[in-house]
Amino acid sequence: MHNNELPQRLSNHLRIQALTLGGFLLLFWVLEILDWLIFDGALNRLGVQPRTVIGLRGILLAPFLHGNFAHLIANTLPFLVLGWFVIVQSVRDFWLVTGVTAVISGLGIWLFGRTNSVHIGASGLVFGYFGFLLLRGYFERSLRAILWAVVVVLLYGGMLWGVLPLQMGVSWQAHLFGFIGGGVAAYWRTRQPQDLERQIILRR
Repeated sequence: MHNNELPQRLSNHLRIQALTLGGFLLLFWVLEILDWLIFDGALNRLGVQPRTVIGLRGILLAPFLHGNFAHLIANTLPFLVLGWFVIVQSVRDFWLVTGVTAVISGLGIWLFGRTNSVHIGASGLVFGYFGFLLLRGYFERSLRAILWAVVVVLLYGGMLWGVLPLQMGVSWQAHLFGFIGGGVAAYWRTRQPQDLERQIILRR
């Protein structure tokens, strides 16, 4: 590898991370602003509605919608921090955790959420990243994964209380099944064979 290739690859990787996380956050904020300015909160009805056919659309849409700006602000920082903790290790892992968590969290809400309720917000994804980082340390047992888990516990360990039905108006189902989704992604990821590129490097 030439001396100028490493900085270029690092720069490209950081740019992809910034565009990915920034794109999610931009979409969160644009939708909330539009909902406030134009739709008068009507977009919130597109969330997960338990055990209704139309409510299934919320599995994909709910993570991008928020009840108000306070709700959005509360999710923005942990999404950015925990999302970056995942993506800085692997962009592919970020997309894997995001997809698996969205589906499992959404289905969990749809199956077990309270009747006639609507669930929205990115907190399911936040708990998915939290669960992935925490449980990857357990499944992988590598020093790096364990250190990441320790950092996450020190910064956000109190989030674990969020999987319990302790607060009215908060979707603990999204938190619980988001965390489970992150754990499923961690288990699946650590059971996959090494990347072809890594295998080639090891053989040199």
